[in-house]
Amino acid sequence: MPRKMRRFKSSLLILIVAVAALAQTASEKPSVDVRRVGARLQCQCGCKDSVATCSMLECHFSKPAKERIAQMQSVGMSDEQITQAFIRDYGMAVYLAPPNAFGWIIPYASLGFGLVLVTMILRKYIKKRPMTNLGEIDDDSPELAKYKDQIEKDTANLD
Repeated sequence: MPRKMRRFKSSLLILIVAVAALAQTASEKPSVDVRRVGARLQCQCGCKDSVATCSMLECHFSKPAKERIAQMQSVGMSDEQITQAFIRDYGMAVYLAPPNAFGWIIPYASLGFGLVLVTMILRKYIKKRPMTNLGEIDDDSPELAKYKDQIEKDTANLD
């Protein structure tokens, strides 16, 4: 009986720890609205991520910032008002502007320009050049006969 009791207690303890861990991570996950506003703000912990995507554990800036964003949203402030409040408190360095069309076009335009450039270079250097006219080959030439004899000797030794 004591063995079964120890097994039951250890199983119960593992279950309680798992439930507590799940409850803790679920409460720490920011809502979609908080992540939307946090994506516009740069984390000030030294990383280059936004407040919503900061990967530093227990970040001294992003965690309180997410809580502050949630409080401001619960009061009824708009996304723009929250962003302006952070800019007022931390300066313009905290604002992450959304990418514009220029930012989306440049990589594809660069790739297209590179492909055109490589194609032009390859066409220039890999150009089909016509054979120059060497004249007619005389089968009765003494030089050609000498090479034919040498080929016959070499191939005879192969058998």
